[in-house]
Amino acid sequence: MKTTKLVSGIIIIVLGVIIFFQSMLAGVGNALDNSNSHSGSAGVFVAILYIVIGIVYLATRKSPKMGGDIAGLVIAIIAWMLGAFNVGIYKDLQVWAWLILIIGVMFFIWHFITNRKNNN
Repeated sequence: MKTTKLVSGIIIIVLGVIIFFQSMLAGVGNALDNSNSHSGSAGVFVAILYIVIGIVYLATRKSPKMGGDIAGLVIAIIAWMLGAFNVGIYKDLQVWAWLILIIGVMFFIWHFITNRKNNN
């Protein structure tokens, strides 16, 4: 689990940087188009939350407790809500929102099952 959290934390941070730059370009497109879409701004917040989740996974990779996974799940749910409900011209935001929700839920379930097996 330590190696998986390390690798996935790094990948999530890299994805957060990519999403950040995509969102900035979508925000510029929103401004130039004079549209009422907020998908670029929501994408920036989703990117920041991606980076936060990656840092949480990196910081708690050696911890046997569930605190890091619970925090990651809560942040993933917030990122999912921001991304899924603010899709405008930036359609990739919906993909990024669902991806982080799946990652957060899977890590939580995996750690929960691992802790339950270790306690028995």
